[in-house]
Amino acid sequence: MIREKKLIKFVVKGDKSAASELINLYYKDIYIYVFNQTRDSELAKDLTQEIFISVLKSITNYEGEKSSFKNWVYKIASNKIVDYYRSKYYKYTTIVEEIENYDLKSSHNVEYEIEIKEDTEEIINVVNRLTGNMQEIFRLKVFGEMTFSEISILLDISQSTVKTRYYSSVRKIKKMLEEESYEK
Repeated sequence: MIREKKLIKFVVKGDKSAASELINLYYKDIYIYVFNQTRDSELAKDLTQEIFISVLKSITNYEGEKSSFKNWVYKIASNKIVDYYRSKYYKYTTIVEEIENYDLKSSHNVEYEIEIKEDTEEIINVVNRLTGNMQEIFRLKVFGEMTFSEISILLDISQSTVKTRYYSSVRKIKKMLEEESYEK
């Protein structure tokens, strides 16, 4: 923690080796977090790189007394992932991949695969609509594969609050998915 604070001060002053060291502290965790949400190693590498570019560009805005640096980096990561899924690029590449992977001999499998992709997109869209830190807690638990205890420490809230918000988010997601399937 003390080492981290010193590194942040050096990064703010423009020290590139401190920036590299600071990135190395969190790179693996952030990459795993992103990969667990995208399930694409190349995309996870690209997004992780974008995340750390954003971290370095906005490090002067980091306010240490409001949250831990790790929490701040995860928040940037979460926002980047949401931005990616909302982007036109994501929608375009998904369609292109479906067309490129289309095999006339196994069209029954394609229909099933497209249905799974649509369900996954629908779940991600519903998760993106969660408010407050319910979305963040859900993402950290499901995609980040963190324990309630780890999330509690990361967000600086009690473990019981984390559990309550997580299970509330699960109920809310289930309700929104049921409402959307009813509307179809």
